[in-house]
Amino acid sequence: MKLILEIKDNKAPFVMELLQNFSFIKATPISSYKSEILKDLKESVDNLNLVKKGKIKSISARDLYNEL
Repeated sequence: MKLILEIKDNKAPFVMELLQNFSFIKATPISSYKSEILKDLKESVDNLNLVKKGKIKSISARDLYNEL
């Protein structure tokens, strides 16, 4: 299982040290840019799943292009 945690900058070293003391946890920090990309990607997948379930309406690529 993979988790993304948001930790205040001043507490990050403590949390990283704590996590690294557990042999069953591999903690690797990622940049805030990568974190934003992962968050946006998850939101996109969630929206796609809602479209597939018919809970939200999709728009065509042509309509999207015309909006630009």
